[in-house]
Amino acid sequence: MNQTEAEFSNLVKAFRKRHMGKGPSRITTTFCKHWAICEMDGNLSPVEKFIASADDGKQMLREARTQWVKDIYRNHPPTEMEQLLGARFVELFVDIDIDKDFGMSVFVFDQDIERKFGSSR
Repeated sequence: MNQTEAEFSNLVKAFRKRHMGKGPSRITTTFCKHWAICEMDGNLSPVEKFIASADDGKQMLREARTQWVKDIYRNHPPTEMEQLLGARFVELFVDIDIDKDFGMSVFVFDQDIERKFGSSR
């Protein structure tokens, strides 16, 4: 990760902690064109891990968590991220593997942030 990608990761972690009570334990961000792609480990709380152990708990938790994250960003636009990048947040795509406690979020912005901030590749 370059410096701006690392700063973006820190903002994602702080945003999720503020709005969800817990942020991921580790985030790696890569800028690719208009996207900030975040790979996240350690997303689930102890209560969520317990729910996942029940019958149908994994699917219910996956659906609830992905929708909840999308709703949080829709209702609380990530202005700190927009300020860091100088770009407007447009959309968020989210998925999580409950068994691995590994999630992906793809933040879409209105500008080519890879070109703006360079790539870590």
